Amino acid sequence: MPAAARSLTPPKLGLIAGGGALPLEIAQHCERAGRALFVIRIKGFASDALAPYAGAEVGLAELGKCIKALKRAGCEAVCLAGIVKRPDFLTLLPDARGLAVLPAVIGAARRGDDALLSLLVREFEKDGFSVEGAHEVMEDLGLPVGVLGRVQPSAADAADADRALGVARLIGAEDIGQAAAVCAGLVLAVEAQEGTDAMLARVAALPEHLRGRPGAARGVLAKAAKPEQELRVDLPTIGVATVAAVARAGLGGIVGEAGRLLVLDRHAVVELADELGVFILGVEPKAR
Repeated sequence: MPAAARSLTPPKLGLIAGGGALPLEIAQHCERAGRALFVIRIKGFASDALAPYAGAEVGLAELGKCIKALKRAGCEAVCLAGIVKRPDFLTLLPDARGLAVLPAVIGAARRGDDALLSLLVREFEKDGFSVEGAHEVMEDLGLPVGVLGRVQPSAADAADADRALGVARLIGAEDIGQAAAVCAGLVLAVEAQEGTDAMLARVAALPEHLRGRPGAARGVLAKAAKPEQELRVDLPTIGVATVAAVARAGLGGIVGEAGRLLVLDRHAVVELADELGVFILGVEPKAR
């Protein structure tokens, strides 16, 4: 193969797969694009739908096993994607490599999710892997600037969107969460460890005079990457479940920073948002 052709071929990707829909979407994208792929399925988290892909199942603390499997498979790049809930570190069963880094992992975890994820990225880089974000593997995964779909935000929505993004960035700076809901300038809820869906369920339980209701929606959900976040891992995401939960909570729409919010199953998300009257707005990201 000529050198020019080789340079255009992306390296074989090792997908470190947690839970949720994102890892499967990445795997399917690689399959469609003809990109060589090897999937590390994290025990207890990865979806069974990933089983047909070439790969290996690895425990959460089996870092050595993970790296050896990736190298045997010829992977040069890795992508960490999916949901992995913070474990009880006392119950982990690490291999030798995992045991060696466990004190640093525990120390990083005490400083927050950002420190923990950054440490994991550095461990893969130490072994010569390049680390790609999900939005780099799939360039059309990120939210673009502007409105997705037919539903347009009102002036009141735009004000709430700006306020909600400000709150989301504020809690992100403290490594608390990535999401906030605002209606008529009033902060209805912020996300912590419960996740966005649970936060939206709390909003839905609030009195209707504080928020909107289906058919008379008001208010905005904002999701924002944390200011010091390692952007190659753990970017905020939305999917069809998010759109449905926003509508149930009586909120009018969703806002995020372009390129820093992942939209899973975009066609289905836009279709449902149009059906439910929910706007999806991407704004220029704030300088880091």
